[in-house]
Amino acid sequence: MKKYKVSDWFWFFAPRFMCLALVLGLLVRIALVFHPVTVVDWGIWDWVKIVVLGILNDVAFSIIALVPAFIVYTFLTDDKYKKPWGWAFYGLFTLLTAYILFFNDITDEYGGPMPRIVNGILAFLWVCFTIKLLVPGIRKGWRRVAIYIVMLLYAIAAITIAISEVVFWSEFGVRFNFIAVDYLVYTNEVVGNIIESYPMVPMVLGMLIVSGAVVWLMTRDKDIRDSGNPSWRNWAVTLVLLAAGCAAAGGWLHLGYRNFGGKNTFATQIQENGCWDFLEAFSSSELDYEQFYPMIDSADATALKDRLCGMEDGVRKIRHEQAPLRKNIVLITIESLSADFLTRYGCEDGITPCLDTLMEKSLVFDNLFATGNRTVRGLEAVTLSLPPSSGESLVKRSGIEDFFSTGKVLRDNGYTTSFLYGGDSYFDNMGAFFSSCGYDIIDKGDYDPDAIAFSNIWGTSDEDSYREALSRFDAFHAEGKPFFTHIMTISNHRPYTYPEGRITYEGNPMSRRAAVKYTDWAIGDFIAKASQKPWFSETVFVILADHCASSAGKTTLPLEGYHIPALIYSPGFIQPGYVDKVCSQIDLMPTLFNLLRFSYDSKFYGCDILSPDFKERAFMATYQDLGYYSGNVLTVLSPVRKVRQSLVEKDGRSYKETLLEKTEETALKEAQAYYQSANLQYN
Repeated sequence: MKKYKVSDWFWFFAPRFMCLALVLGLLVRIALVFHPVTVVDWGIWDWVKIVVLGILNDVAFSIIALVPAFIVYTFLTDDKYKKPWGWAFYGLFTLLTAYILFFNDITDEYGGPMPRIVNGILAFLWVCFTIKLLVPGIRKGWRRVAIYIVMLLYAIAAITIAISEVVFWSEFGVRFNFIAVDYLVYTNEVVGNIIESYPMVPMVLGMLIVSGAVVWLMTRDKDIRDSGNPSWRNWAVTLVLLAAGCAAAGGWLHLGYRNFGGKNTFATQIQENGCWDFLEAFSSSELDYEQFYPMIDSADATALKDRLCGMEDGVRKIRHEQAPLRKNIVLITIESLSADFLTRYGCEDGITPCLDTLMEKSLVFDNLFATGNRTVRGLEAVTLSLPPSSGESLVKRSGIEDFFSTGKVLRDNGYTTSFLYGGDSYFDNMGAFFSSCGYDIIDKGDYDPDAIAFSNIWGTSDEDSYREALSRFDAFHAEGKPFFTHIMTISNHRPYTYPEGRITYEGNPMSRRAAVKYTDWAIGDFIAKASQKPWFSETVFVILADHCASSAGKTTLPLEGYHIPALIYSPGFIQPGYVDKVCSQIDLMPTLFNLLRFSYDSKFYGCDILSPDFKERAFMATYQDLGYYSGNVLTVLSPVRKVRQSLVEKDGRSYKETLLEKTEETALKEAQAYYQSANLQYN
């Protein structure tokens, strides 16, 4: 076959990569449209968005994605090796490499393998540059190999991202967001999770074969041996055009591509470009509330918040005439336990027999809603008792050392406070967060490794955490001080693996529902063993989910995606019963403190659910949308200063949301007062 000589590699590769991006973007959208998670009941305009805007979004991002290729294109030239600049550049590169390798690696803060990956890549690049600087004869062949590797990496990345978007959609019902950012940062857990959940060997081989075929199709009749050493004129023209293209593409993606409205969020999500969504999430984990959300006068917001929370100057003085009951407290937040897994809330599979029985002996909150769709949101809610923050949870941020917290109230009442987690507490910044709130941290590294029954990439099984907890509680009891321990479970998380022989399940044993059944068994086993302990009669157990298994739905904040089970269990102290008030995760600990007759000056936004003055409302959020459910109205505050309100009608176990054409001012003002005061308090 006759080969056509390519004189400029970048201009050869750029249009071919853009075509690949468009084809993959179309295939991904087709897969998402016909995915079981997707609710397809939109109109012609939604279809136009998906096709036309989808193409524009993919073209725009593919232009930006070519920037790394241009950087490679720049460094392929032999000019950088010419004396004396080659040696000067080499000296600077050596100093930078040595500094990062031996003195200051900015990736250390994330833990896991990230520092090793960065250091390995940097060391490899330094070795490559050294060899090419000292051995000029190998540069041409090296350049040709580098060109093929870059094209192969681009193909692998594009295909991998396309597949990952479909997998991510299956799990969360959205394009890439802050969760995907966290997954990139916490590489060890995530890669391990993927390996344990999917047949990676055939998948990787398949992607490599397809990627290799794509590169072969691009270059099968092309001679690219001399295409990677551009003249300065070609390089300068390319730089100007690429810069202009990136500016236009970035402007479109940042300002325009989400501003074509539609009632169905699935259609809006599908027309977007997942990679750009990822970059936006990466760069905006903290949203400036004043810049992005609709504001009211600060004094009015504070006054209304104080009235709604029963505060005066930001403080609610809680006083009891009787002495406090300093009972031990065990708070269990269960990973991804939606209310609809339980029999009481409509499940007919019988996968939670222990919790079903426990609810009959507990004070149960039937209409309690999670504040978010991630573990850190639940931890934030029960620890700080605040409405969810815009952007990332406060658990992931710094500067919360002086925040009023559950731990502070308990320590002021003589408790030892601890956080117990079967994984690595650096994940999601949990260790740093709870340490700053005064908790002692007990994680997998503190467990007796010989006693661990089972672990996967996320950490130990639930029963291992409960075994560790029982041992710690015995020690706390021996010290004679009341104890509070917050236990975060793991097992109800993909890859849904757990010790054998604990449960029987008809169906796939590595499924969500099987994991729920094991999680339920572990709780039942824990309570049974705890009941034999001398400290049991003086202990209160608070059990709730951190969030639901999925928050995907037709709307951005589907209420059924935030409804979680919650109960307080303490035989002889807590009278069993069912509370049907609409309430939030942030209300649970203030309610318990009132039952224990704690007197304190509260700064919590959460209130005692059992009080006759309790105002029924719930808070729920994604990373950008802040929801406030009060009465029969759901108010959603969104960037850029957008407000959406829906009339909520409950139909059995589900909720129907109908957009309101006229603003319900009372609900809007209350939502703004809560969220504005809480977010500005952090800032």
